Amino acid sequence: MGSPMALNLIKTGCDVTVWNRTKSKCDPLISMGAKYKPSPEEVTAACDVTFAMLADPESAMEVACGKHGAVSGMGPGKGYVDVSTVDGGTSKLISGHIKASGASFLEAPVSGSKKPAEDGQLIFLTAGDKSLYETVTPFLDIMGKSRFYLGEVGNGAAMKLIVNMIMGSMMATFSEGLLLSEKVGLDPNVLVEVVSKGAISAPMYALKGPSMVKSLYPTAFPLKHQQKDMRLALGLAESVSQPTPISAAANELYKVAKSHGLSDSDFSAVIEALKGKVQS
Repeated sequence: MGSPMALNLIKTGCDVTVWNRTKSKCDPLISMGAKYKPSPEEVTAACDVTFAMLADPESAMEVACGKHGAVSGMGPGKGYVDVSTVDGGTSKLISGHIKASGASFLEAPVSGSKKPAEDGQLIFLTAGDKSLYETVTPFLDIMGKSRFYLGEVGNGAAMKLIVNMIMGSMMATFSEGLLLSEKVGLDPNVLVEVVSKGAISAPMYALKGPSMVKSLYPTAFPLKHQQKDMRLALGLAESVSQPTPISAAANELYKVAKSHGLSDSDFSAVIEALKGKVQS
């Protein structure tokens, strides 16, 4: 996700400095004109605004606050925009460390996967320092098609987790429908078409359905990240005593899929967990 986002900034003439825990992932960006620094601390020291895209709360915390982390290079006049999908507690922890340095913090998790990132069609769910939001608006508009400012830190994280909880549950139910249609002698490809014509039509179904019928799962959003987001969303619901029985059941299905070695496949591979149950 971070690479295509950075590439879109480079293509529009922005002065971009990059870092990744796997240095080779930076090479294509460097070849396009990006500068490189060997640590998050050196990136933030060199830049007015830093965007961070990490896979989970643990890595987001480590990159921000660990040894040679981003916080060490921050100071007054600088901004840190975390576009990772994390829980609100983690976002608030990172925010506290950033603000203690005198810098500004904005959480801005994105709704969208690899293709929207490449096309500059992401949706930013931001919260935190309003002045930093206004400062980075031109960059958000390069990388995305829309943006929302949601107030206090934690609100952006909550919105993203809720969106992904809905998406994960939708994909689990869609998987059940595809398999049931085939089991009763219907063509699942026709089901995809029928669904696309009605009130329950969703771009996700039209995009993922044809490849799911062929048991192909080209990775746009890894299944392990979908399950992580389901887990975090269920934790959010628990914190406010909100029942989420459908999402809880879907989460169990993603866990089964992970146990089948599908963690790095697209999240649509959750359908394979249902095939396993049928076969058993």
